[in-house]
Amino acid sequence: MNSSLASSISSLNSVAMGDKKADLVLKNCNLLSVYTKEIISKTQIAIINDRIAYVGLNAAHTLGSKTVVIDVENKYVSPGFADPHLHIDQFVLPSEFAKKALLCGVTSLFSDPIDIVSILGYKGFQEFLKLGENLPIRIFQVVPGGLPVDAKFSNSKTLSLSQEKSAVKHPHVLGLGEVFSWTKVTQRDPKTMKSLSTMLECDCIINGHTAGISEKKLNAYVSSGILSCHEPINFDQVLERLRLGMWVMIREGSIRRDLKEIIPHILSHGTYINRLMFCSDGLDPLDITKFGHIDHCIRESIKLGLKPLDAITMASKNNFDYYNMGKDLGGIAPGKLADILIFNDLKSFKPTKVFVGGKLVVSHGSVVTQFKKKVISPWMKKTVKLKKFSKNDFLIKSKKKNVIANTIFMQNEIITKIGSAELHSKDGIVSASLDYDIWKVAAFDRIHGTNRHSIGFLENFGAEIGAFASTWSFHENDMIVIGSNDSDMAIASNHLIKNQGGLVVVKSGKILASLPLQFAGIISTDSFEMVSSNFQKIISTIVDLGCKFTRPHLIPLFLPFLALPSIRILSGGIVDVKKRSYIQPIN
Repeated sequence: MNSSLASSISSLNSVAMGDKKADLVLKNCNLLSVYTKEIISKTQIAIINDRIAYVGLNAAHTLGSKTVVIDVENKYVSPGFADPHLHIDQFVLPSEFAKKALLCGVTSLFSDPIDIVSILGYKGFQEFLKLGENLPIRIFQVVPGGLPVDAKFSNSKTLSLSQEKSAVKHPHVLGLGEVFSWTKVTQRDPKTMKSLSTMLECDCIINGHTAGISEKKLNAYVSSGILSCHEPINFDQVLERLRLGMWVMIREGSIRRDLKEIIPHILSHGTYINRLMFCSDGLDPLDITKFGHIDHCIRESIKLGLKPLDAITMASKNNFDYYNMGKDLGGIAPGKLADILIFNDLKSFKPTKVFVGGKLVVSHGSVVTQFKKKVISPWMKKTVKLKKFSKNDFLIKSKKKNVIANTIFMQNEIITKIGSAELHSKDGIVSASLDYDIWKVAAFDRIHGTNRHSIGFLENFGAEIGAFASTWSFHENDMIVIGSNDSDMAIASNHLIKNQGGLVVVKSGKILASLPLQFAGIISTDSFEMVSSNFQKIISTIVDLGCKFTRPHLIPLFLPFLALPSIRILSGGIVDVKKRSYIQPIN
């Protein structure tokens, strides 16, 4: 547990004056000052407990017989990095993700656990908070602000207004997560407006999601107390939001990478950077291993022309200013929590040492602190509430010999449109057609035990497999099954029931690749390395067998996602998002 500044001022004051001795002193630092945009050489930093007491040229007066002194040898020292918006309820446990983040110099994570809540509700949210506590990294949470996406169709659980109000009393819960159903704001949906006003009354932060919104609608959104967004994909969108007083998180993660479209224009325009941050919005195991995390954002931005100190400021200070935590974090100065990085140079930005609260947690590419194993309540591992499947559970029937099917046409892994295909029926059963790249797709309610499901057709997938199934989907978390034949679809589904979640690829009755996600059907309890290996095999198997897209795992992830156009499938049916109406699979 962190010390509070209020409880620490006496000891900090005493060390600064030399009346009490420091626990740790770092000497010969090239300090990257986010407050003055300068590199201050020969700096010495004195730390007591978990906070900084002194920053200056001579900390000799803070030295005692038990003070540990580390000679930084004129290397560069900066505050720890932060990711101001990501979803850590994906792939691996928070503790496993934390190990990789720390190696990248990320000492603070601001998590929006929207999918945990959509599956497990308020009780699950409380349990997930515990998984992020007492780790050698700072994990802050927000109450998910986007559930349900559309109450007419959504299958997700959510928090009541009283539960939201109770949740923000927790010291690590900072406010409301991304409010991505912005029409609920512009149309003044009563529950949404009450939620926003409650957060503002509690002096909480409200994170935004403003994709596709501008001018009067954006003004209405901002005037409702929502002051940040991670959705701008070009400079014009960034500038419009900055001009309205918003904070912008430039996204560079596994779903989208927007730095190269934004940073050069920020530089040519001369835009102030004091309300700009980097964020990932979530990273898969392969990306964080290949590219890194916020350190990658810094490297790429510098390549695009951003000055190193500006990049460091965007990666540290600005995040904590936005979250009203500047008195504790974001820079290296007296009174601040001692989250400190040491670099050899200003090119790689891979820290050789990472301190969190004055404790060494990373040294020369290795995590050097212990992670206590967390106990996950058994009920959180029993979320696939489905009975065993047979191939008959995937039948679509028609008395006609030829039918016109309404297909979900995949424009890319995420965006869909309505398609049409002529299909033949045999013995009253309409089958998929690999010759025309027409697949069956099914969505099953796995959370509530209702047996509710829908079956339709998918177009433009292209892999020579029997089935691909997943229990992880934004933010409905139906089980999604894509298949060319009913038997393999049943095998894939039964495999996920047995594992209580995950992703699986099946061909000719055989399981080719599997990624178990035992915790809520969206998170693995296995090691980061095992998850990464299994995830790679899922992707490579589907791509190698002819899939038209390089990130096929995103297809079942986004197929039920009601916040994007145009055609989605949920356990309740196939939905035209813009018309807010159901579509039949065949005319």
